[in-house]
This record gives sequence, C-alpha cells and structure tokens, in this order.
Amino acid sequence: MGPIADLANARILISNDDGIQAPGIKVLEKIARAISKDVWVVAPETEQSAAGHSLTIRRPLRVRRVSRRRFAVDGTPTDAVLLGINHVLKGKKPDLMLSGVNRGANLGDDVTYSGTVAAAMEATILGVPSIAFSQFFHPGHPPRWSTAEHWGPEIIRRVAAIGWESNVLINVNFPDVPHAHVGGIEVTCQGKRKIGDELVERADPRGESYIWIGAQRAEETSVPGTDIEAVLRGAVSVTPLCVDLTHRQTMRALAQGLA
Repeated sequence: MGPIADLANARILISNDDGIQAPGIKVLEKIARAISKDVWVVAPETEQSAAGHSLTIRRPLRVRRVSRRRFAVDGTPTDAVLLGINHVLKGKKPDLMLSGVNRGANLGDDVTYSGTVAAAMEATILGVPSIAFSQFFHPGHPPRWSTAEHWGPEIIRRVAAIGWESNVLINVNFPDVPHAHVGGIEVTCQGKRKIGDELVERADPRGESYIWIGAQRAEETSVPGTDIEAVLRGAVSVTPLCVDLTHRQTMRALAQGLA
C-alpha cells in the first residue's frame, strides 16, 4: 500500500479490545479527529482482552448503534472490524483503521494474544492499512493517556506519509512517561515477552480446584532494537508486523529436503 496522501479527507475506522466505553478508545477518537472529520467507531460491546484473532461463527452477532458514527458489536475485536468494514461501512470502505488505545502494552509475544493487534490484523487482511496503539503503564499507577494523545497524531501522519506493504500492520507502544519526557520514536522488532509463569491454583466452595493465569511475564528487557527495550527506556516503539507467517528460509530448506 502506498502513502495515504490526504489524511484530512480519509475515512478512519476505530476499534479496540477493551470495549466501546473504554477510556483508551475515547483517546483514540480524539487522536483520529485531530487528523480527519470522517471518523467511525465499531468496537466490542465489552472487554475482549487476550481474545486474539478469534471470530464468532457459532452464534449470530448483534450491532448496536450507540450514537452517530459509533457502534457496538457483541463479539470479539475481529468481529467488530469485520462488521465495521463489510456491514456498517459497506458503501465506502475506510482508508485507515486504528485500534486501541489499549490499556497496557502489547510487546513481544503479547501480540499473538492481543485483541488490539488482532483488530488491526483483520483490517489488514480486508485490505485496509492499519495501526494498533497501546499505552504501557506500571501496576498501581493510572495509564498516561496524555502521552498517547500527544504523540498519536504525529505518528499517524509520519507513518501514513511513508506507507507500508499490504500484508503488514503497524504496532505502536507508548512508554509510561509524561509526553514531554518521551525519548523519541524508534522503529523496533519484537522482543521476547511471554505471559504464563504465574499460575495461581485455588479451590472453589465445592472443593474443586481451579487455576488463574497471572500477569507475571518472562521477558528480555535489555536487548537493543526491541520493542520492550525501547518502551522501558522511554521511547515510542513502532514495529511493523507481517500477517504472512510463512518462514521463507525454512520453506526453501524443506523444499530441498523433501524433493
């Protein structure tokens, strides 16, 4: 996909995984309206964090009109984007899709679980250039939404002026610092960050055991050039993610070995 030349007249679709009433999506609406007047919101009715790229196919979906150009879908982020593009905006497809702003970072391996990234991925598959936004924060402290709101428009304008391949989405993470203290914008690769080391086992009132998957993550925080290292250092991380998961080098090796 080439550059988006006329952002002022671009139709922008917004979605997320925290739900239609989440603070982050209201921040993203402000960011989008600083760029264009043609802004639409189609988001999940309720929080769908860690829903990944899941699609609802075993029951019907309902679309609720919340207000002018704002709709809620009783499904996943993928459902919301699919219906947003092919149903709500079927007369005129959006020029750009924005997802977020997620309450919490989507770094490293988090992106494979993230509903925020999945919403952008769905739009990418449907032919709409997409950017996912997440705001990193530390537990016990509120997210610094003002950092995302301040830097979001500039990132969109600069990235849209460059353009990116049709099978790529852009994953942006804002650091947990005041917007005036952000240490620049850096293009990064995925780091290593895997949730699941903290499993809490308990018993219900009937004595049956159950397990909570906790928030603890095993992560590499000091590898230069990664999204994790950049955000923890106070920079905005911009990572291009490819929807095509094929590993070409292994493909060539297998082709030779299986010939």
